[in-house]
Amino acid sequence: MLDRKVVKEFLEEEFKDIELEIPRDISKEALIETFCRYTEDDLYEWLKDNFKSFFNRADPNWDWVKDRIRHYAKD
Repeated sequence: MLDRKVVKEFLEEEFKDIELEIPRDISKEALIETFCRYTEDDLYEWLKDNFKSFFNRADPNWDWVKDRIRHYAKD
């Protein structure tokens, strides 16, 4: 789901900012893939929680949803 190239660039920049180096016995590719999977697991749970709240636990307030659509369409 996540773009590994984007995550790689993100991690490199973050590591640089905090002056953190990857230990020699951890490959950069393995670290990127593991971080992506960790983040994707968390993202899925976050999406499920937001789905429940956005759609009011299967009883959506469609007027509120329409308002959100109008709100974000302004951007």
